[in-house]
Formats: sequence, C-alpha cells, structure tokens
Amino acid sequence: MADSERDWRQHGVRVVPGDRLDPNTAQTPGMHREAAISAATVGAQKIWAGTVAIDPGAKTGAHHHGSLESVIFVVEGRARMRWGARLEYVAEAGPGDFIFVPPYVPHQEINAEDDHTLRCVVVRSDQEPIVINLDIPEVETNPQPVPWVDPHHPHP
Repeated sequence: MADSERDWRQHGVRVVPGDRLDPNTAQTPGMHREAAISAATVGAQKIWAGTVAIDPGAKTGAHHHGSLESVIFVVEGRARMRWGARLEYVAEAGPGDFIFVPPYVPHQEINAEDDHTLRCVVVRSDQEPIVINLDIPEVETNPQPVPWVDPHHPHP
C-alpha cells in the first residue's frame, strides 16, 4: 500500500494517557510494572515501554529479560542496581540518569531511599513481556561498586 493510500488517522501516532497504563504485564516481586507501549495497547511490534514503581526501601527479586535489551530512565528517587551471577556488582542512578541492562544479565532493582517511591520509565527492545524471575543467593555484604566509564569520551 502506498503512503498516500494509508489511513494515517488509524495507523499513525498514538498517545497513551499516564492514567490509562496497563497493569496486566509480567511482574517481578517487589515492583509494580505498567505497560504504556505494547502490542496490546498500541499494536507495537518491536518495542515495549512502561513504568516501574518500587516502594521506599524495597527491592525486587533477581530476574532477567531474556534476549531483550532494557533501558531504565530514573524519574524520581534513587535506584541502586545490583547485577551479576550472585548480584555481586552495584551502581546507583538518580533522576535524569539512564541505566542500560544487556540481554540475560541477572539484576535486581533496589529503592535506595527509605522515604520516597522510586519511579522509572522502562523501554525494552521487543514488545514481548519477557521476565524470568531467578532464585539467586544474594551477596548482601560488600557488593563491588562499578563506576561509569565512557569509552568514547575519556576524561582529560
């Protein structure tokens, strides 16, 4: 079908109001996900996007998202991310920061604040809601901090 014949009204831009997100998506203990952009909400075929809320002082169970890449944008609060075979690595992100989670990486999100809800926007590389919850013995003491290093713009 030529672009001039396409019904852009029905097959164009979609706006999903923030109060109309879909809570019927895969969940991980300790967080609440809601889908904004998915096959069910707008007919997305290649991406999934939604919100995540984690209560003050709470942490999620360990999980990964299969072959999907994930981007987390911190809107409010402070996110502490742990990852690795035994969740032995740790880094933190605050409002305005982006977090990249590669495929198959076991990880855990923690709300690093005891008095505010952590709110994030999540985007994944496929609209399939893949969440594999894991039973990992946690390394609660002395996770290794991993500072951000930009390989393309080294410090002078």
